[in-house]
Amino acid sequence: MADIDTGGGKKVSTKVDMTPMVDLAFLLVTFFMLTTTFSKPQTMEVNMPDKTDKNETMKVAKSRTTTLILAENDKIYYYTDPENPDIQLTNFSESGLRKVLLNKVKTIKEPIVIIKAKKESKYKNLVDCIDEMAITGIRIYALVDITPSDLELLEKAPF
Repeated sequence: MADIDTGGGKKVSTKVDMTPMVDLAFLLVTFFMLTTTFSKPQTMEVNMPDKTDKNETMKVAKSRTTTLILAENDKIYYYTDPENPDIQLTNFSESGLRKVLLNKVKTIKEPIVIIKAKKESKYKNLVDCIDEMAITGIRIYALVDITPSDLELLEKAPF
């Protein structure tokens, strides 16, 4: 409470009514809550193939494709020529997979990346690999099942 001294020894009490201030505060809080736009969750767009029985194939130059095989312990094996694969080893660092993909983007107009994962690889590795596609600007990539010939190729690799 606030007191006012009138000089004659009498004190007059003043009372400030806070009800309108509280009403105003609640009106402002309500206004800002209702007019605020919440951030929308960001999702990655994945285009799925048509559910038709047609087995249409498209011929692509071998030089445009790179095959990535995700393995255990955050290892990535990759090769470019499917007929004569010269398998290489890299990892998820900036000087690893990102450098490989950026070199491919610099040399080829629209590169195509085929991603295969062994059972021992982690789901995180697949997500990181798809993130690298977005970072490096590779628009065409496919997630494909690993084949027995790929597993044989990995067994013969010198790494």
